Amino acid sequence: MNETLVILDFGSQVTQLIARRAREHNVYSVILPYHVTLEKIRSYRPMGLILSGSPANVYGPKAPLPDEGIFSLGIPILGICYGLQLIAHVFGGRVHKSKKREYGFAELSVRAPGALFAGMPRKLTCWMSHGDKLDKLPAGFKSLAVTPNSPVAAVAHEKNKVYGVQFHPEVAHTPLGAKLIANFLFRICGFKGSWTSESFIQESIRKIRSQVGQERVVLGLSGGVDSSVAGLLLHKAIGKQLTCIYVDNGLMRLHETERIKATFKDHFHMNIKFVDASKDFLKALKGVSDPEQKRKIIGRVFVETFDREAKKLGKVPFLAQGTLYPDVIESVSVHGGPTSVIKSHHNVGGLPKGMKFKLVEPLRELFKDEVRSVGTALGLKEELVNRHPFPGPGLGVRILGEITKERADILREADDIAIEEIRKAGLYSQIWQAFVVLLPVNSVGVMGDERTYENVAAVRAVTSTDGMTADWARIPDDVLARISNRIINEVRGINRVCYDISSKPPATIEWE
Repeated sequence: MNETLVILDFGSQVTQLIARRAREHNVYSVILPYHVTLEKIRSYRPMGLILSGSPANVYGPKAPLPDEGIFSLGIPILGICYGLQLIAHVFGGRVHKSKKREYGFAELSVRAPGALFAGMPRKLTCWMSHGDKLDKLPAGFKSLAVTPNSPVAAVAHEKNKVYGVQFHPEVAHTPLGAKLIANFLFRICGFKGSWTSESFIQESIRKIRSQVGQERVVLGLSGGVDSSVAGLLLHKAIGKQLTCIYVDNGLMRLHETERIKATFKDHFHMNIKFVDASKDFLKALKGVSDPEQKRKIIGRVFVETFDREAKKLGKVPFLAQGTLYPDVIESVSVHGGPTSVIKSHHNVGGLPKGMKFKLVEPLRELFKDEVRSVGTALGLKEELVNRHPFPGPGLGVRILGEITKERADILREADDIAIEEIRKAGLYSQIWQAFVVLLPVNSVGVMGDERTYENVAAVRAVTSTDGMTADWARIPDDVLARISNRIINEVRGINRVCYDISSKPPATIEWE
């Protein structure tokens, strides 16, 4: 197993960023709920432990408290925000509600750099988000830094290698936060930074073979980055035990089936079965407009199709999916924190509870950029590795309102034109995700001196690094003009094109 950093999640909305910062330093990290057993933590043989922030306070009756045995594991510990307060509370310090809360930017004055602040300036900008403060140090601890509102903004028990910071080094608003985390990982914990795409592939192959044994696996191959990388990883691990099923649900992108055949069947020689189930999906979706209902219907029919096709193959107990970490975070509060359910993902919350397959999800703890790196290491072409994300329900969540074959065909053509023009302009790689949405409204237009009353389409394009947050892409006016002009002139049924300038949050990337 790779060198591992364990992160205990106490409900912070940015816990995943801690994991990302560690991985950026080539250190494998795993997030576990704060109430996990000591035995579970030990099973990872961690070299270090980080305690996340939390909306709770340590002195409350329902304070999230871990097994105090974590402080006897003999490994370095870093507490962040609530994590610092927890450490102080456990070791006899005093934490209480502050008269003045501290949110946003703060100036940090480093008084005793030590290993944690090694190589960093004495004055730092950091990001604060807390309403409690520590003002009495536990025995054996010393103060490392202060802010105008926090008399103790960083602490250390250097002999036991237990550290805490009141601010959030994991967020981009703390400019040198990555350096502090690197100091903890390398100077204090002794990590070597050996976790790479290649090491992940080897470790995943071992895990897949251990989980699957000699059994057969079915994978839904959609042609997106996630399922493609998952498919190649499984193919490398178990070869002919894997059968990929490409399900044409009538909601795929233009010419998708032909692309799948050329790449995976002809080039990688993977075992793929092509199934045209478009009529089944469209029939089940008839008259349905609610987005959550759409997702669940698509998930149900998808699994039913798999179940049916898998039975034709004989005994196939495992279903593989390209589930990613953001899918899990947005669908369920997996770590016991207060994260709210934003929407059901096709790969997670949209699946029926009575599903007959056992799941294999080799990418479940990866972010999108990490998946792309793994795809490159597996030999996927750049045009596929850097393909924009495509939702599991396909165009089903980009056709607002009722889904019909006619509306799907209209959207397919419009979406293909938008992507083609974005590629021509050299903008595709700069954009995280771009697509067209077909709205459930018509507008009046004039074509050839005749009045029209047809569909409105919206172009959506965002920039992002991990899909957790996003900003609308500043596409040049002339490119937007070409997209609009071509869609209106070439796609029968659309007479108006709009551009979505919403960020995430408050909006999501997809419209449904």
